[in-house]
Amino acid sequence: MTFDEVKQKAASRWSGFQTPKRPRILLGAGTCGRAAGASDIAQLIRAAAEAGSVDADLYEVGCLGLCYAEPLVEVAHPGGPSILYSGIAPEDAEAFIADCIVGGKMRTDAALAVMSDEGLDGVPPFRELPMLEGQVRITLRNCGRIDPTDIDHYIARGGYSALSKALQMDRDNVVGEVKDSGLRGRGGAGFPTGLKWEFCAKAPSSEKYLICNADEGDPGAFMDRSVLESDPHSVLEGMCIAAYAIAASRGYIYVRAEYPLAIERLTLGIRKMHEYGLLGDNILGSGFSFDIKIQEGAGAFVCGEETALMASIEGRRGMPRTRPPFPAERGLFGKPTNINNVETLAAVPEIIARGSGWYSQFGTEKSKGTKTFALAGKVLRTGLIEVPLGTTLDKIVFGIGGGIPEGKEFKAVQTGGPSGGCLPAQFLDSPVDYETLAQAGSIMGSGGMIVMDEDTCIVDIARYFTEFTKEESCGQCAPCRLGTTQMLQILTDISAGRGQPGDIELLQEVAESVKAASLCGLGQTAPNPVITAIRYFRDELDAHIAERRCPARVCTQLLTYRIDPEKCTGCTACARVCPTGAAHGEPKQPHVIDQDKCISCGACAEKCRFDAIVVE
Repeated sequence: MTFDEVKQKAASRWSGFQTPKRPRILLGAGTCGRAAGASDIAQLIRAAAEAGSVDADLYEVGCLGLCYAEPLVEVAHPGGPSILYSGIAPEDAEAFIADCIVGGKMRTDAALAVMSDEGLDGVPPFRELPMLEGQVRITLRNCGRIDPTDIDHYIARGGYSALSKALQMDRDNVVGEVKDSGLRGRGGAGFPTGLKWEFCAKAPSSEKYLICNADEGDPGAFMDRSVLESDPHSVLEGMCIAAYAIAASRGYIYVRAEYPLAIERLTLGIRKMHEYGLLGDNILGSGFSFDIKIQEGAGAFVCGEETALMASIEGRRGMPRTRPPFPAERGLFGKPTNINNVETLAAVPEIIARGSGWYSQFGTEKSKGTKTFALAGKVLRTGLIEVPLGTTLDKIVFGIGGGIPEGKEFKAVQTGGPSGGCLPAQFLDSPVDYETLAQAGSIMGSGGMIVMDEDTCIVDIARYFTEFTKEESCGQCAPCRLGTTQMLQILTDISAGRGQPGDIELLQEVAESVKAASLCGLGQTAPNPVITAIRYFRDELDAHIAERRCPARVCTQLLTYRIDPEKCTGCTACARVCPTGAAHGEPKQPHVIDQDKCISCGACAEKCRFDAIVVE
């Protein structure tokens, strides 16, 4: 079957999908959707279909990015609009099926958007949703819009046309197109992708390797997982193009074993590529041969570092090594190797198909294109977003994200995961690009973005991320192994009320030493949360040490609990949950808390229904 025939077959199937002859249901069934109840809804729909009460086509699609609104169900009736519904609770699913699928009605109480250019009955078009404002979806172009298990859906939307085009180009021209686009590695370091390809392409060897780094380990990050679950072929096609450009014959996807759905869809995608002649020997009759193997990682954070990742694939302990030699010279199994992350590779087909000039129109002078972010934490609209680089933090947090819930104050945003920094409100007007974040003491990272409000303790956040990097350190080099341990101990003492004058200066000294002397990039960036905490929130650290006070009232060992006798009704709830017997009193009489027994666990405050517990 030629590629033209493949496209014709895919177009025919896509036409039937686009203009359904019976109700069509798209269910957001990525990991996020399933966690919110999508699996229960799918089970009810299938049960109704088996019982003969529902006659509809159900497709489990990936993540639209609107995680705050999950589960998402899109319903289209023949000749009618396609309506996106949100927040369908499992207990309401049967009524929803009867109303919207069987009855053909539109539930305005649950309708989120109309999937067209025009709204309907007060329901806005999808593109006008506040969370979509300012987004440009290149990496996420197919997420939530196609069945990720159906290769024809991907092909019908232009998939593998870029590979066909690239195979007719000179390899140097493919590399040149990516260089001209300005695409930089989206895994964190931001190294120019085309230049990285060029180094490997020029390396003298008859055998080369290509690796997709899908070892997403940052707390709060889910960009790679969502793309692999929702649009695996975009990554697989990007890998084929990159492999052709550098003349690699073997490829590996190093993906976390904790991503079973992503692995399942990648496995199916690779099998379908073989069936269509898009992978294996003599791809599309070009004479180019390439194959891909999935390598599951065991979850070590350090294996996100490329030299540790290669060691893991080779069956050795995942530990970084010194460079040079760089992977482009001597990488996997001693051969020239190119490593790119999921998002980088997913953007490549669009660059080849549309041209470098089209891609480089987005972003800034030095940071071209778009970037996906996992927007999480204390923000109204959490989810997966994609914006042009250079978009301000204010636009992301308060525009796309909708701001801080419950009217609370913005405090900071953590970019770059445990290797990034906490940036306060003074940076809200700053553009999000590689250079600006680095100057502020943070990094782009793979794209985690955690928003914090006034109830967040920066000392506690710095301690949390330092504990994470300390636990995930491979232990090979002393600066990282001992430095993260010492930083964690100091932060633990400060948060427990054991901080001493001079601790902050010592913490700064240790952090700078770890940053300067660690072997790999993970150790070199591990102190960023600590350094930015000292730089921008010094007064909060001082309060913990000098006043034995946590301004955010998070560090429990610095809190004092007492009972307001004017509000206490003597219901005895506090006494019943107090683990040490500190809260006590007679029924229907004001209670008291014995400070010598109180361990500041907060159980009494959580249980009190009369707001009688005062926390100081």
